[in-house]
Amino acid sequence: MGSYTRLLLAAALAGALATAACGSSSNPSAAPTTVPTGKTGGETLSLYNDKGQWKQFFTDIGALSKTQVGSDLNPVGYTDENTYQAFIKASLRTKVKPDLFTWATGGELNSLASQHVLADTSALWKDAIGKGYLSQQLEPYYTVDGKQYCVPLNVAYWGMFYNKHVFAKYNLQPPKTWSDFTTILSTLKAGGVTPMYQTSTLFTFVWFEQLLAGSNPDVYNALSTGKAKYTDQAVVDTMKLWQSEEAAGYFTDPTVKDQPQALLEKGGDGGVAMVPFGTWFNTSMTAEGQKPGVDYGFFVIPNVNPALPKTSMVFETGPLCELASAPHLVDSLRVMNWWLTPDAQQKWAGSRDDVSANPKATISDPALQEVAAAAGSGQYNIVDRYFEAAPPPVLTAALDAFGAFMVKPSTYMDQLNTIQKAADQYWATNK
Repeated sequence: MGSYTRLLLAAALAGALATAACGSSSNPSAAPTTVPTGKTGGETLSLYNDKGQWKQFFTDIGALSKTQVGSDLNPVGYTDENTYQAFIKASLRTKVKPDLFTWATGGELNSLASQHVLADTSALWKDAIGKGYLSQQLEPYYTVDGKQYCVPLNVAYWGMFYNKHVFAKYNLQPPKTWSDFTTILSTLKAGGVTPMYQTSTLFTFVWFEQLLAGSNPDVYNALSTGKAKYTDQAVVDTMKLWQSEEAAGYFTDPTVKDQPQALLEKGGDGGVAMVPFGTWFNTSMTAEGQKPGVDYGFFVIPNVNPALPKTSMVFETGPLCELASAPHLVDSLRVMNWWLTPDAQQKWAGSRDDVSANPKATISDPALQEVAAAAGSGQYNIVDRYFEAAPPPVLTAALDAFGAFMVKPSTYMDQLNTIQKAADQYWATNK
């Protein structure tokens, strides 16, 4: 797999050249210290995003925004992450700037916040938490140097989507223990069914984070702060386990081009029995015409280490952001404030059949409602998704390394050494 860094730099240059000649009619202004109230001036606000397949969902929520606060939303979607990130970063240097845009928490959010280019949303957070629209537990993900930036576009809990028809055929039930899970894997493989989906593109980290967080969450968390190394025994053991599962044939070929939702729908007929993804994948399944609870289900993946006090669950939250120099700064903040309300979140989560950042929003899928409620009550050990937890330079190296490992699992130590080299370089100059 090619280097994400090279792709990013190339796309950034292309984006800068393409947008340099265009202009914006507004000057940068400071974010208000109070929550904007009332209706907007009626402008249609651009919403740039890396979720091109969600265009209709953004359009629908924009129609409700137009009715309730005055501004419609014009979604501008990208499907290639590298190209999208390049455009947003190029917009910092050009006159073409989005009103709103989606981003990532963790290192990516910190990077923009440290450049002082994001609008301060601290007032929105204080108001929303006070009204019960956001949980206090979410605030740290959006806090940099004591201030909040952006608001939650979505939240997601990671687990396993499974084909209920395949499970019924082989008399399988969602696992309670890792031993149960390995039995499912071996049973499916013996029946000629590929147990799990994997990809060598953007989501190469999925099974690594699941195995390590489920065996040694302390080491998993310590990797994100440089207090653990990728060559530590716990990490090496995780890669050995992953290698053994690759050797057993429990995954799809990492270069498969079929979409995971299509493969899960096929099940035993040339597809897969399970897909390990975040709850947002529910949107793809319902769009495929599949019915939750009938055609597919969702379960929390058990810990590899049964001695851990709580089951580790990977969590992610994606932000909806605004630049401090956004074309319609205050009106965009009004929409962001409205975005957090029960009306907006009911529409947003309901249209996508997904969970919501607002606890007052009802989730239509009973399985996801149960998982979200349990996670919110502290039943699980919540860990940051690797994509947000790893510093960007380390993430870039890791995405390539995990992809290379999938193609040739015997190289796991070479790949860990490669990631650790990037980590050493990063932590040498970052505390």
